[in-house]
Amino acid sequence: MDCEDVQVKLKEIEELLDKLGKEHPKEISAFSRFLREVVDNKALTTREKELIALALGIAQGCEWCIYLHTQKALEAGAKKEELIEAGLVAVLMAGGPALMHLIPLMKAIDAFEKEHGKE
Repeated sequence: MDCEDVQVKLKEIEELLDKLGKEHPKEISAFSRFLREVVDNKALTTREKELIALALGIAQGCEWCIYLHTQKALEAGAKKEELIEAGLVAVLMAGGPALMHLIPLMKAIDAFEKEHGKE
């Protein structure tokens, strides 16, 4: 999977939310308000919350979540080592299947590093 493939997954998220926003505006609006409230910096930083979200995405096997929260964590200042460590915490808690979901994590890291010229 290259950078373009990762961007396709991220675009799918955007398209889903746009479609649901039109077809189910009340529910998506409520979810969006909840999301904004949770991600607001309080006791945890955005970086910490994105690393938690990444670990949960890995534990649940959600590729879209892995790509999105890898991107968001990097944007919030997370380092590659922190992303991998969050992934390993997911493996600790969720076992072997989560280990296999480090594959999309590593692909996402590689894609975002290429995108930002950090090869």
